[in-house]
Amino acid sequence: MAELMEIRWHARGGQGAKTASLLLAEAAAMDGKYSQGFPDYGPERMGAPMRGFTRISEEPIRVHCAIYTPAIVVVLDDTLLTAVDVAAGTPDDGIIVINTLKSAADVRGEMDLKGRRIYTVDATGIAIDEIGRPIPNAPMLGALLKVSGLLSLDTVIAQIKKKFSHGFRPEVVEGNVRAIHRAHEEVRGE
Repeated sequence: MAELMEIRWHARGGQGAKTASLLLAEAAAMDGKYSQGFPDYGPERMGAPMRGFTRISEEPIRVHCAIYTPAIVVVLDDTLLTAVDVAAGTPDDGIIVINTLKSAADVRGEMDLKGRRIYTVDATGIAIDEIGRPIPNAPMLGALLKVSGLLSLDTVIAQIKKKFSHGFRPEVVEGNVRAIHRAHEEVRGE
């Protein structure tokens, strides 16, 4: 892992990017790493564009601001691809993971992107199948873990079970776990 791994999440309010960014940071801490997870949004309303941020490091993290040059970008809503420059600041070898029915090659063409590794997964479809609601954050975590190798699947699933077991019915927790596993298997890149 690089000294400091920075991940920027793009979503709309209500899609779970805040939860995912925090949960990933908590799982990293559980794994003995230093981490931060926090949201950034304007009007607090469902459907409004928002961003989440996660930092993970082997060393203490001394920066406390938005992430402008992320190594990884996670997009929970593909309608943001035409509304926001989700690739802004990503290096040529950066990773972009997108919740969409489109292929990575199709997304690359539509975004007119050079460089970067693009991965796609139908996280909303997986969420509907496994959880019964179109909240793509858990499947996007599974896809992110597969393409990045940041943390083990077991570490993140343990954190989800720990965090969600007190506020959600067991079938919702297990649905999220299944969604993570499915996206981990179904994510595709170029």
